[in-house]
Amino acid sequence: MKSSAWTVGELAERFGLATHVLRHWEDRGLLAPERDGAGRRRYGEADAYRVAVIIASKAAGMSLDQIRALVDTGAAGRHEILERHLAEIDESMAALERARAMALHALECRAHDISTCPNFRANVADIVAGTRRGMGFPGVRAQENPPRAGRQGPIGPVAARSS
Repeated sequence: MKSSAWTVGELAERFGLATHVLRHWEDRGLLAPERDGAGRRRYGEADAYRVAVIIASKAAGMSLDQIRALVDTGAAGRHEILERHLAEIDESMAALERARAMALHALECRAHDISTCPNFRANVADIVAGTRRGMGFPGVRAQENPPRAGRQGPIGPVAARSS
């Protein structure tokens, strides 16, 4: 890695960012580059690592406020922020598992119109009754070997597919 300081343009190019993104992150307290005699930003290796952490954290779904708490040694509540973020990740994973279970069941179900499938209906009856909002398949877990025809699926028995 280059040991001398980078300009805002050089660092932005290294990460495939627009320069205004680095300036915005500085305004939000995520970056604090040194300044040269003319007041121009000069980014060192530590800044480059911080940019990499910001990019990776954003890719993991974190907000800039959450990221600031991770990189600010004086920020309070770091553990609480991370615990809340992990809970959000768990909720997202559960929603994806439910969506996968629904799609798999629809794929394997004999009913062409999934709304006529008794197994599928049983799992949405509480939504129809107004006692719950949104889709959910209680007890669904990610499975290494998804159910196939003739086996128990995540929302009930899976019928053989007719082609």
